Amino acid sequence: MTTVLGTSLDLPTQDGTADAYLVHPDDNSPHPGVLLYMDAFGLRPHLRAMADRIAAAGYTVLVPNVFYRNGRAPIMELPDFIDPSQRPDIFETLGPLIFALTPELVVRDAEAYLGWLADSPLVTDGPVGVTGYCMGAGLALRTAGTFPQRVAAAAGFHGGRMATDAPDSPHLLAENITAELYFGHADQDPGMPAEQIERLNKALTAAGVRHEAEVYAGAQHGFTQADTAAYHADADARHWEAVLSLLNRTL
Repeated sequence: MTTVLGTSLDLPTQDGTADAYLVHPDDNSPHPGVLLYMDAFGLRPHLRAMADRIAAAGYTVLVPNVFYRNGRAPIMELPDFIDPSQRPDIFETLGPLIFALTPELVVRDAEAYLGWLADSPLVTDGPVGVTGYCMGAGLALRTAGTFPQRVAAAAGFHGGRMATDAPDSPHLLAENITAELYFGHADQDPGMPAEQIERLNKALTAAGVRHEAEVYAGAQHGFTQADTAAYHADADARHWEAVLSLLNRTL
């Protein structure tokens, strides 16, 4: 297994400074860049471990705290094992932050994150990959649709609200996308019901986007997050195979 080197950094944006986690193979060489968009629970040991695993496969991985406008991570103290049913206060705190992250802010931030990767000597020249979890899946889709020249691959897992009736729904950017996409949906996810999955697939197909979307049977929203009650080991293993295969194929 490749040894990786992880560090915290501060990344300038149009609206301030985003704290972030950066990890890459410990070999003093540049590697293809990957932008990893967090789930709602944010930068924490489990998410850093996920980034480490991608880096060990040969990538330089940037994980920004997308809630940086509300403070440095952790935005709130979380238990080692997160079970929102036992802690309703978690989403009472995080819910407003998710909805405050408007499409305009997402795009401004994505430009800063992609710009940082483009300028880093730790990252090879050329487009990058993006992967996102929970709310991060929608951020990955929006980033691929807004910066097609910068994104060669994008993946999203247990994402919600990616193909709504809203005029700024991320699926409406499909015609701009040049990346190859992969989505792993949970079949027990009220945030991404069957009609939204179908709407997303139709938009991508109509736009000629190379994509694959799979529905993971028995999985709940959050199935990749091993430090939460939603974790599903089989679905998580399937997710790792899918995301690493996509990155290896495109980057």
